[in-house]
Amino acid sequence: MATAVVDQAGKRQSPLSDAVVVRFAGDSGDGMQLTGGQFTLSSALAGNDFATFPDFPAEIRAPQGTLFGVSAFQINFGSSAIDTAGDAPDVLVAMNPAALKTNVPSLKQGGLIIADEGEFNDRNLAKAKYAANPLDDGSLAKWQLLKLNISQLTMDAVKPFGLGNKEALRCKNMWTLGLALWMFDRDRQPLIDWLNAKFAKAPDLAAANVAALNAGHAYGETAELAGPLKQHHVDPAPVAPGLYRTLTGAEGIALGLVAGAQLAKLPMFFGGYPITPASAILHHLSRLKEYDVTTFQAEDEIAAICSAIGASYGGSLGVTSSSGPGIALKGEAMGLAIMTELPLIIVNSQRGGPSTGLPTKTEQSDLYQAVYGRNGDAPMPVIAACSPGDAFECAIEAVRIAVQYMTPVILLTDGYIANAAEPWAVPDLTTYEAFPVEFLTEAPEDGFKPYGRDEKLKRPWVKPGTPGLLHRIGGIEKEIDTGHINYEASNHQAMTDIRKAKIDGVKVPDQVVELGAEGGKLAVVGWGSTFGPIHQAVRRQRAQGADVSHIHIRHIWPLPANLGELLKSYDQVIVPEMNTGQLKTVLRDQYLVDAKPVNKVSGQPFTIAEIEAAIEEALG
Repeated sequence: MATAVVDQAGKRQSPLSDAVVVRFAGDSGDGMQLTGGQFTLSSALAGNDFATFPDFPAEIRAPQGTLFGVSAFQINFGSSAIDTAGDAPDVLVAMNPAALKTNVPSLKQGGLIIADEGEFNDRNLAKAKYAANPLDDGSLAKWQLLKLNISQLTMDAVKPFGLGNKEALRCKNMWTLGLALWMFDRDRQPLIDWLNAKFAKAPDLAAANVAALNAGHAYGETAELAGPLKQHHVDPAPVAPGLYRTLTGAEGIALGLVAGAQLAKLPMFFGGYPITPASAILHHLSRLKEYDVTTFQAEDEIAAICSAIGASYGGSLGVTSSSGPGIALKGEAMGLAIMTELPLIIVNSQRGGPSTGLPTKTEQSDLYQAVYGRNGDAPMPVIAACSPGDAFECAIEAVRIAVQYMTPVILLTDGYIANAAEPWAVPDLTTYEAFPVEFLTEAPEDGFKPYGRDEKLKRPWVKPGTPGLLHRIGGIEKEIDTGHINYEASNHQAMTDIRKAKIDGVKVPDQVVELGAEGGKLAVVGWGSTFGPIHQAVRRQRAQGADVSHIHIRHIWPLPANLGELLKSYDQVIVPEMNTGQLKTVLRDQYLVDAKPVNKVSGQPFTIAEIEAAIEEALG
């Protein structure tokens, strides 16, 4: 974090750096996600570009003060383009010893620690496995340390409102937020308005939280000249004019699915079952009923996808969503959607695996599952979103392919994209090309063929009950054209070949180079949420003269037609991904290129520094 400068009139100006990384960390009951979310809102209102990374504990309610119960929220905000939530934080707000211990190793050397010393008692220190109080033993010497009894300061601020100790301490995240708003020269009024609206039915709680917010802000003002606490102003980022909002990946998926259904002129049915981190998609869609969206929380994953298949059979756009374990349970029904050749969107918000794995941590280890993970030869298109805003576009693309080719489509995101937020320019949907669906409503002159094909090898979509268009549907192999049950070897060979040819023939855009040249010494190839760190790392290395380019693949299957020749135009190809090398294997298999893996499976996203190190190693 850069030091603020002062002009001759004594007014603080922008810091020397144009971006700052702040991490809020505390117990899972300390409201760190709420604090981070509201600080994100203030960053948006200040006109900064930003990216966030909420990091949740895996336990629903871990024992208070324990290392595995720490919840954190990181935001990188600045006056220039921001692609990631940042590497090392400049500021760490630690609400208890466990939060300090789990997060301080990531803090930039010389960075600022703001610690609630009121929570650093013997009991909490023991839970965090500290032999001595780190605030006093000199172990934090390489960082700036600001010890504040936030708990007591909050209690003092809300005392006039007659709250009990437990309720009073729940306001300390607002005290912390007030201090952060002062530190970065932010307006409190939008947060005050939000608190008054949130607690409209409990005015005492609203007033107490506002008092805590104001007290934290006032503390910053009065303590400005003492110690390491200084105010930093970050200028707005230059952006094109338009309407902007904060968007998470889950919101991007939900809005994109609705937009896609509107462009296809279809009602949408979503059948889902709660699972981290995919549940938020169901939550968002349930609030969009006015757009002809029906949501259904099923009793299990199998019922969820089967209900969506039934909706597609009935003439709606069927959608289901899950994470890796739930996608595994949906496998047989995915094959049913392929066999019946019905449009269906399957969203996989990936998380750490296998089995239950790391339910609240991010990973990209379901690519094999998406491309190959069904019994029999069961191909389907796979699309991967790289950011919350891109999730909106990818959802529309998934709907387009599903209805134009009568096929299920898998849309991949991950825990990082699902929970992260960024500023998003709300698009004008009138600029999007519609792709309205045409149902078959009467039998052709040569007779109705339920599995007859058009030039895309797409079979007709018929609503049940349409006069003269009665047809069989189900999971047993279909006869060519008629759709009758058929076990003949030659028919199965032909239908398998047709289904494969249909997916191979899905038209996807040619692959572009995100940054750099077409051809050269090194290509860094990514997919999904690795976009930000790869892009920033390649940008930095190119600024130093390195011959390196960034390629990011959206269409995982089928792959872009020009991708093979593009990859072969580079001397080396490295593939950073949060798994043990799955896209790397697909690229080697399809193009016989010597793609080298750069793997990470820690449950945390790549840092820019990790990608830079891989580039430097590859270039020698």
